[in-house]
Amino acid sequence: MHDSEIFKFKDMMMMSCTVQTLVLVPWFLVVFVLAGGEDSSETTAMFPAMFVFGDSLVDNGNNNHLNSLARSNYLPYGIDFAGNQPTGRFSNGKTIVDFIGELLGLPEIPAFMDTVDGGVDILQGVNYASAAGGILEETGRHLGERFSMGRQVENFEKTLMEISRSMRKESVKEYMAKSLVVVSLGNNDYINNYLKPRLFLSSSIYDPTSFADLLLSNFTTHLLELYGKGFRKFVIAGVGPLGCIPDQLAARAALPGECVETVNEMAEIFNNRLVSLVDRLNSDNKTASEAIFVYGNTYGAAVDILTNPFNYGFEVTDRGCCGVGRNRGEITCLPLAVPCAFRDRHVFWDAFHPTQAFNLIIALRAFNGSKSDCYPINLSQLSRL
Repeated sequence: MHDSEIFKFKDMMMMSCTVQTLVLVPWFLVVFVLAGGEDSSETTAMFPAMFVFGDSLVDNGNNNHLNSLARSNYLPYGIDFAGNQPTGRFSNGKTIVDFIGELLGLPEIPAFMDTVDGGVDILQGVNYASAAGGILEETGRHLGERFSMGRQVENFEKTLMEISRSMRKESVKEYMAKSLVVVSLGNNDYINNYLKPRLFLSSSIYDPTSFADLLLSNFTTHLLELYGKGFRKFVIAGVGPLGCIPDQLAARAALPGECVETVNEMAEIFNNRLVSLVDRLNSDNKTASEAIFVYGNTYGAAVDILTNPFNYGFEVTDRGCCGVGRNRGEITCLPLAVPCAFRDRHVFWDAFHPTQAFNLIIALRAFNGSKSDCYPINLSQLSRL
């Protein structure tokens, strides 16, 4: 697919979604975008760079370099990515931030671990996301090495040193202030911490409300560290409806057609506090005068898709396209496993992660959706500030 095609598509979506949320996405348009890779190098980007902090939902290869069980550097992961090869992304194809980058006119940004030896362009952004990583340092420890939120912020400091060597101080300040920061963390703090009482003590120490408070306290500290380094444009994704993922449906023996509501309620407690944090930061005398924080309502968008799957071209919402056991969620996608044939009809790729078809819809809603998708403004509006 050529630049002109994806940006023609983007313009169409902008015209159709200026007022309304992307509720009905014409399926032939979704297939049209998924048909091939996009080269944004000749297009003026809406942000000078994009820096991503997150977990396996947006990891683009960092865990390939770590001694971790949480890796996806084998087929059939990447079966629908360019070249039909695994890259370390936990999907059959592209992640949400891959699509967001394309919509913003940015090229594919490198994983941090691919930049440590130099020789890689870092000026248009870097991805620090790490599978099994969470807000809390101990989250995901049973899976081996991973980068927590705090460690990802430390890794960014190394990138900033490199950027500072190539720009004047005044230019770095302007570059940082105009760049986009995407943060997608918190999911693992539940599924690879709080919801595993045999491995972690957190659920015996904290009730769901207290645990959400603990997460938000740590999250705020690290977020303000990024602000202190010069970033001024933030998009913060909420935790998804974890009670609807195949892993939880299988583990908690959910009835057919139902999600695990107790788990979803935990996610909502956290997300409500995240919205309050965004409001507070946007009204604080210090941060509000020079920064904007946006909440990405991934929970609401995902529930909408799961509730109205046929509106988006999906047919299967309760099991992975690749995996073993009940809901294909008891064991996640194994090396050289044979996935389902019609992947774009599935919401979930494996026990934990969505397909690229789902990721595209979330990216579109973040880019130009209503306040119910991105609050208080969407990415298109943020780029004009």
